[in-house]
Amino acid sequence: MTSAPLATRLRVPSGPLFFPVTAFGPDGSVDVDVFRAHVREGVEAGAAAVFACCGTGEFHALTPEEFQECVAAAVAEAAGRVPVVAGAGYGTALAVRYARLAEEAGADGLLAMPPYLVVAGQEGLLRHYTELAAATSLDVIVYQRDNAVFTPETVVELARVERVIGFKDGLGDMDLMQRTVSAVRGEGSGGFLYFNGLPTAELTGLAYRGIGVTLYSSAVFCFAPDIALAFHRAFNSGTPEGDATVNRLIDGFYRPFVELRAEGRGYAVSLVKAGVRLGGLDVGPVRAPLHEPADEHVKRLAELVEQGRALLREGV
Repeated sequence: MTSAPLATRLRVPSGPLFFPVTAFGPDGSVDVDVFRAHVREGVEAGAAAVFACCGTGEFHALTPEEFQECVAAAVAEAAGRVPVVAGAGYGTALAVRYARLAEEAGADGLLAMPPYLVVAGQEGLLRHYTELAAATSLDVIVYQRDNAVFTPETVVELARVERVIGFKDGLGDMDLMQRTVSAVRGEGSGGFLYFNGLPTAELTGLAYRGIGVTLYSSAVFCFAPDIALAFHRAFNSGTPEGDATVNRLIDGFYRPFVELRAEGRGYAVSLVKAGVRLGGLDVGPVRAPLHEPADEHVKRLAELVEQGRALLREGV
């Protein structure tokens, strides 16, 4: 157990950043016991942090009460071994409410997702995240994607906000991201954290590493932790041999998985959840408006996981 600041604990992670799915029972309600088992298995498998009730965890589909219950369960299972970061989103008032619920549940930080519905200007986005960061004592990571896209100048301002410790990119505009990293560095905020937040971030890991972004979220860790761990070790080894392993896993597992994921809307969540069920833990279905993947796609996922594990047995 450690009392080190969140940024210190995330800066050089010992394993993948784990974004657990949220388990639902046969009646559609949250199954906290199964969720706890999922989190516990992830922490014991080597996760460096738990990002609970975020995108993969269907934050959008949870009531505030369910959200707080799940965050508290993740905190209990992590037991101080790794930090727990909770999602927070919607408009400013609701984002603040979720942030306070997360703080009460014992979370170590927040992943601040885009505001709901509106496409705001830079001034409004800055105000939104500044007010969110001021609402609790929790550190905040701002998530760029969809309707929340930032100029480098705005990220410079965000990096100056007390308790905003990092920036997660789910947009994938490498030119913009390079200019953002450069602008923040030029203002002396060298300790600011950056995360590759694209779906199946491993696929673009080498490209992001080229501009200094080595932290990434791993949805694959939810259902194939052995593959995700092997990739993480190779990616962070800093050796030609490690990069060769990364490329073999990209070619033999991650690229085909991303191509399968692209065959259905919402598969970045529902296909991951299907993968967890394939592993033997019944986390239930996704909630509407997401839908379950086709049986054919689940079968192909099972084949891909076996293909990835075959690569591990071959010693990639």
